[in-house]
Amino acid sequence: MSNLHELLTLESGPINETYVEKLKALLQSGIPATYTLEQAAAHEAGKDDVEDVASNTTPLHILVRSLPNSLNAEEGQIVLKMVDILFEYGAGWNFLDYENKSPGDLLCERGFSNGNVLYERVVEAGVSAELLLRKLNDDIEFIEDEELESEVVEGESTDPVEVPQTNQQEEVVGDTAETQDVYLKADLEYTSNALVTKENKDGVMMDWETDIMRLACSTMFKNAGIDAVVLNIGFGMGIIDTFIQERKPTKHYICEAHPDVLKHMREEGWYEKPNVVVLEGRWQDTLSAILDEGNVFFDAIYYDTFSEHYSDMLDLYDTVVGLIKPDGVFSFFNGLGADRQVCYDVYKRVVEVDVQNYGMNCEYTTINLPENPNWEEVRRSYFSCDRYYHPEIRFM
Repeated sequence: MSNLHELLTLESGPINETYVEKLKALLQSGIPATYTLEQAAAHEAGKDDVEDVASNTTPLHILVRSLPNSLNAEEGQIVLKMVDILFEYGAGWNFLDYENKSPGDLLCERGFSNGNVLYERVVEAGVSAELLLRKLNDDIEFIEDEELESEVVEGESTDPVEVPQTNQQEEVVGDTAETQDVYLKADLEYTSNALVTKENKDGVMMDWETDIMRLACSTMFKNAGIDAVVLNIGFGMGIIDTFIQERKPTKHYICEAHPDVLKHMREEGWYEKPNVVVLEGRWQDTLSAILDEGNVFFDAIYYDTFSEHYSDMLDLYDTVVGLIKPDGVFSFFNGLGADRQVCYDVYKRVVEVDVQNYGMNCEYTTINLPENPNWEEVRRSYFSCDRYYHPEIRFM
């Protein structure tokens, strides 16, 4: 263990300004703020490289793990200064340690969240880092689980794009949850409580979302009159569309791209409903056509797709602002970064920042989720947080 790591165990004396001074001195001497326990152990063993590159137990991890449970306000401010200094010298907010946990995960686990200044500082660092990374790369490179310096799989969504025209012998390789081409070529099946990909059991949509969809539908009709025209992007199991039909809108547009879902919609009679307009294909294509025509505007737009990512939502914002009425509302199923609470909180802030660029404001309703969904029918969870942030986005 290096002197830096040893200092951050907080074992010597009271937590006071002495720690701040010593930390500055060590970092100014050239010890990186990203110097990991794994690297220190390798160097002590006379090795040049770390064998386990997936584990990055950084000084920030050690500091968070060492916090006393009875941290008082004065000590909290000292630790906050130390965290600020670590970030100033390049500490990463989302490296994963030997237990596959980020500093934010550890703060949540130890009860230092929900408004705690240390947790909020980590979230702030995450937002700043992700926005900067996007500008540098001209793209989104979000919080992925395997290298949590990128992006958590963006959980649930419900269906996106039409099958591209490719050679029939060409095989598209990838993950159905992450690659649209693969997802749209995959067979789907409806079970008693879910829509899943038949081969690998990715959860496209599940009925535990019903209360969330009920709230989303209420949001859509909050300011809409009897002549409401609404749009849902991604049919999935049709949960929100069923709620929408109960409100009897004048026009109910549904954009859907997956052939198996479209087949299900035909079998269930959605094509025959007098107020329903089914837009077959990618929203990127069908909505662009509506935008070009310029004669349809929506009181409310809801978005819930599968295998699309936040970079797709950034493109969607461009379309939404041209299709929604001045007093209309836009919302979406918010599974952004929901594999980890800290990533979920980072995305929450990032959305607020991004929609402001369009003159819009995002307000969240927080729903507590006391019971985790049953994931037995699917291969992996797409929502691991104990609360849900329901977004309501309107022009300012």
